[in-house]
Amino acid sequence: MSGWIAVAGLGPGAEDLVTPEVSAALAEATDAVGYIPYVARVAAREGLTLHPSDNRVELDRARHALEMAAAGKRVVVVSSGDPGVFAMASALFEALEVAPEFAQTDIRILPGITAMLAAAAHAGAPLGHDFCAINLSDNLKPFEMVEHRLRHAARGDFAMAFYNPRSKSRPHQFERVLEVLREECEPERLILFARAVSTPEERIVTVPLAEATPEMADMRTVVIVGNSATRRVGKWVYTPRSAGGR
Repeated sequence: MSGWIAVAGLGPGAEDLVTPEVSAALAEATDAVGYIPYVARVAAREGLTLHPSDNRVELDRARHALEMAAAGKRVVVVSSGDPGVFAMASALFEALEVAPEFAQTDIRILPGITAMLAAAAHAGAPLGHDFCAINLSDNLKPFEMVEHRLRHAARGDFAMAFYNPRSKSRPHQFERVLEVLREECEPERLILFARAVSTPEERIVTVPLAEATPEMADMRTVVIVGNSATRRVGKWVYTPRSAGGR
């Protein structure tokens, strides 16, 4: 039996946002591996073995997937959202780089709808012009780098999407993020807090930067900051497609 690995994005939460390509891979899989809550989203069935693991063992998880594929198993590595956005696709290739014996593994990356795109769609079109995504967690990079990138993105007048904004172990860091934004942006800049997007618990709140507080975000929240042209039209928030006087 010829094994393979599919690194799949399960989307932001709603089952109807899982792509048919991902569903087909899961239907063929012998094994599914991933972070505990993501594996819990995979329906159990005969012939499929689930391998849930902790969030901080990405490289071990990737190595395990490579080993199972080498043994002939059909492995789906699951992530939420899109696997290439702060998720398992990079971890798999990082593991592959130090394990050349798996270089011929059949690997496919199956895209998904990531949280910032689902949140933007439900709010309107706040990412309608140039934007960037920043992971605010300092688990894999120093917070000084987070602040540096944040400050320069604001100076470049990008709309910004923030992942992992505020955890219980580092609640003070998002407070610092808001301080940096207030140093670089006008008080009226729109900031959107989208929690549990596409699930029954979804809640989207948009406020001026001057009214934003750290408590508005947690680890189930994606935060979108508009650029200087982002504005409201009715109940919607959007960023015009033109800039620079054009």
